[in-house]
Amino acid sequence: MRLSAVLLAPWLLSAAIETDKLFGPETPTGPYKHPACLEELDNGDLYLVWYGGGGEYAESTAVFASRRPVGTKKWTPPRKIAADPFRSLGNAVIWQAPDKLTWLFYVVRYGENWSSSRIQMKISHDRGESWSDASLLAGEAGMMVRNRPIVLSSGEYLLPVYHETGEDREEVGPDSTSRFLRFDPRTRKWSESGIIRSKKGNIQPAPAEIGPNHLVAYCRRGGGYGPVADGYVVRAESHDGGRTWSEGKDSAFPNPNSAIDFLKLRNGHLLLVYNHSMSQRTPLRVAISTDGDQSYPRWRDIASGANSYAYPIALQLRDGRIAVLYTSHQRTQINLTTFQEDDIVTPRN
Repeated sequence: MRLSAVLLAPWLLSAAIETDKLFGPETPTGPYKHPACLEELDNGDLYLVWYGGGGEYAESTAVFASRRPVGTKKWTPPRKIAADPFRSLGNAVIWQAPDKLTWLFYVVRYGENWSSSRIQMKISHDRGESWSDASLLAGEAGMMVRNRPIVLSSGEYLLPVYHETGEDREEVGPDSTSRFLRFDPRTRKWSESGIIRSKKGNIQPAPAEIGPNHLVAYCRRGGGYGPVADGYVVRAESHDGGRTWSEGKDSAFPNPNSAIDFLKLRNGHLLLVYNHSMSQRTPLRVAISTDGDQSYPRWRDIASGANSYAYPIALQLRDGRIAVLYTSHQRTQINLTTFQEDDIVTPRN
């Protein structure tokens, strides 16, 4: 269903920027659909995953998937692809590696809070038609996943993960950290690969390799959800391929304790998508850097107004368009906005 541009952005989006509602509370996977993740498979299909159920902390939440076959506009009915008979699931990430193997990473919550979570994974050899049994990837309590892996210039895969602490469901502890796991496709082994720490805590890193072995990661800040005057996206750098990281520092981008995504486009430009506010998950803004993360003079709000537009996932499609997936309406609706990079032009006042 095509959404009104006026509803999403009062100053009107370009006609080239298209937003579609994919699934809402009426979809029979439970009203809760948050967060969601998207991949374009090698055959051109779009593959979408999310965790759903009665609510964020509801019992028996599971990971669901839907596919939009190449050449069509219709999504298949959602089906359950991961569940646990004794525990609830959380954040799901879908990603296809260069060797065509498709990976599913997701969170399993062992207790009442996310600080009890572990990361599990499955693999598919047939583009998500069938899945392997689950394997435990990170067994330390508090380990979670949220963003897609990237392929490094070394050929290794870098999976951004995080370690969340504390028992308060509304507060990210100051000792929460952004972390990374590294996979070597030659040895087929995973290893730990660096930690980002900051004074107020940080989670959910989104990395990009802007030069050989030179990585930049933007991270969701720690703290609570109340209004603050110093809530910013946390930024860190690595100069050894993501094995070690600088201390996380406040960037110039505000952050209302909400997820962000960071993407290197095929032309080398960088795209950051985040909530441009310190207290609300609106507006959802895309900013572009053409000078290697030095400046972001081009920006555009792709969703705004009295709603919550959160947990964006960005990817560049094979045809060059950029897709941003996010949730809204109290985490019950999944939306997809697509546009060309040239559509991100700072609007006139």
